[in-house]
Amino acid sequence: MGVRLREVSFLNLTVLGHEKLEGAFMNRIAMLLPLAVALAFEPPIAGGRAQDDTASDLVQGIEAKRGVYAEVAKQIWGFAEVGYQEEKSSALLQSHLASAGFTVQKGVADIPTAFVASYGAGRPVVAIIGEFDALPGLSQEAVPRRKPIVENGPGHGCGHHLFGAGSVAAAIAVKEWMASNQRSGTLRFYGTPAEEGGSGKVYMVRAGLFSDVDVAIAWHPADRNEVSVGTTLANASAKFRFRGISAHASSAPEKGRSALDGVEAMNYMVNMMREHIPPDARVHYVITRGGSAPNVVPDFAEVYYYARHPDMRVLDAIWNRILKAADAAALGTETTIEHEIIGAVYNVLPNEYLARLQYKNLQQVGGVTYSADEQAFAEAIRKELLEGDLPLGSQEQIQPLRTSSTGGSSDLGDVSWVVPAVQVRAATWVPGTPAHSWQAVACGGTSIGAKGMLVAAKTMALTARDLFTEPGHILKARAEFDSRRGNFVYKPRIGDRKPALDYRK
Repeated sequence: MGVRLREVSFLNLTVLGHEKLEGAFMNRIAMLLPLAVALAFEPPIAGGRAQDDTASDLVQGIEAKRGVYAEVAKQIWGFAEVGYQEEKSSALLQSHLASAGFTVQKGVADIPTAFVASYGAGRPVVAIIGEFDALPGLSQEAVPRRKPIVENGPGHGCGHHLFGAGSVAAAIAVKEWMASNQRSGTLRFYGTPAEEGGSGKVYMVRAGLFSDVDVAIAWHPADRNEVSVGTTLANASAKFRFRGISAHASSAPEKGRSALDGVEAMNYMVNMMREHIPPDARVHYVITRGGSAPNVVPDFAEVYYYARHPDMRVLDAIWNRILKAADAAALGTETTIEHEIIGAVYNVLPNEYLARLQYKNLQQVGGVTYSADEQAFAEAIRKELLEGDLPLGSQEQIQPLRTSSTGGSSDLGDVSWVVPAVQVRAATWVPGTPAHSWQAVACGGTSIGAKGMLVAAKTMALTARDLFTEPGHILKARAEFDSRRGNFVYKPRIGDRKPALDYRK
């Protein structure tokens, strides 16, 4: 009883150092207060099961269906559908959730493959997030040597087939636990497409789909088992389209104005700019259209840019310089320029309280143990890799709680600025394997990937259980969230544009 009362004493909010808190935070506390008080004064149930027993039930519920979820992941791995084109992948996940008793809302936020599946009612509202898009150009068989299934075809180089299936496994296990224990509250699964550059979650946030969520739980495939308190890189991306005048490149070059010259001039200026931007910034591009024949002056060319930085304000300044380079390139080559914003995501706002809660559960679940066949596969994959920072065998371990930031970006960042969020990473790839590589695709198509996926599913399920059973966790996570965010007002950087459903076409 004493422990429960100390949890509820947090409601005085003195830990924040504020005499008064107003607005949305107080409204949220008011909604959570009845549940918090009820649980705080709930007496122990004589003869009831210990907390570890319910944890065991959740873990065993996932373990009992490991074959089902491994098959779901393998099917999505085979579909290998890129952003906003994940019709089969999305439908498969929806089908499993609907069969488990979730109510599914399809095509949310003007995105045909986005969906929200819900179970229960009332507060708290806990969200589990799943992704399922593949990457172009990474087709690969599940073998430890480079062997595309389809030359230049797509492949799951970031493991999102495992991401979606593992999150579904966690959601179904939590739902079954809620039903058998008559737990109140709302559990939601968010099917979020086009994370790879399409900013799917940003459109879902903009549509208000996370407005009443108390905590969002996610995970990501990796070459290790860990939880981070670090952040990611904010990211802006756009396609720059130059238009010129076509002409015969040999007999009448003076009558042409090359759109490709515009692209190359822009790229040259941006590359010179690299010396004069912060060292932790990243700028990269691909020329997606450069003309059709050398003897025809291209009247259309396109280049696709990403720019990143840990601070969105710094990124804004870098992005404005890139726009100036594009305008200058068009002026100098006598072409015209237009650009289409494809995506823009914030850096992740970390939440240390939630990270430590999830880390505790990851430690309880443990790492991945390879069979003899998996060990042989892993050793063969290691021969195809540059030297990594983790040795083979580290997949069995839980890495220390990480406070450093990553070099990647994620649309989970936008979610984290509107609701407290937490993410775990699990060893679905052989240690040392980088994301967005054929080696990651190969690992993700084997039982190595499935084993790591189950580590994540169990960890997320246990974390969700903690949030439903102890309202103090949500209150403390929210307090840290409000403290870190300060007076920041979230505004999506995609403006009012509709989702770029054709950005991969």
